[in-house]
Amino acid sequence: MYRFVLTRQWVTLTLVALVLIPVMIKLGFWQYHRHEHRVAQNELITSNLRAEPAPVAEVTSPGHRVPRSDYWRAVTATGTYDSAHEVVVRMRTSNDDKVGFHVLTPLVMGDGRAVLVNRGWVPAGDDPAGYPPVPPAPSGEVTVTGRLKADETSGGSGIKDRKGLPDRQVMLINSAQAAEYLGRPVLGGYLELTAPLPASGGPEAIADPDHDSIGPHMAYAVQWWLFAAAVPVGWLVLVRRERRDREAAAAAAAPVREPAPTA
Repeated sequence: MYRFVLTRQWVTLTLVALVLIPVMIKLGFWQYHRHEHRVAQNELITSNLRAEPAPVAEVTSPGHRVPRSDYWRAVTATGTYDSAHEVVVRMRTSNDDKVGFHVLTPLVMGDGRAVLVNRGWVPAGDDPAGYPPVPPAPSGEVTVTGRLKADETSGGSGIKDRKGLPDRQVMLINSAQAAEYLGRPVLGGYLELTAPLPASGGPEAIADPDHDSIGPHMAYAVQWWLFAAAVPVGWLVLVRRERRDREAAAAAAAPVREPAPTA
């Protein structure tokens, strides 16, 4: 009755189904792990943003690689801005997705070490190859608060390696390259300025990282698992339909038996 499942066509279909099931299950777990990662990151951001600001020198140091557990941690730093060595970071977007620059200004602390401060976003101006109009950093000694971020290290150019880029424009924020450029020790990572906020007309403050949404990954995981469960169900439906079609074809092809004559 079901011998047709041993034909080449049905064997191929069955093998495809057997491959699809574990693949879809694995894709579901991949999306589930992405969901777990997003939830853990949201919890980390929330915890670090709510924590009391710590002195930046207690959290990082020259050459220090900021661990993920310290991402977005609130820190404070006191010093004077070194506007002469200020640069802008190319291809950065504003809070409403306009492309421009981030303003990166070293803050020199009392012990001579510096920390990089991302003061916010500015538009590109009329000449994208030129230095954009940047509101000046506050003069004199200031105390700033910001979110600690790790050095950017992938692709592009840093403060020292600026070949092909206009003067005072960089692609990455990297404390090690900044130390060579500035000729002084620079604390690892950098600060996204949160206080004091720029005055009207100053660089646009960088928004807090998103730590509320969890994304669609859990829904995608459930979808993949439902697809995996639907494969054997669909296979059974097709088998039963094939059996009915074959039985109907066999019945239609059967010869009609004449009734026996009566005496």
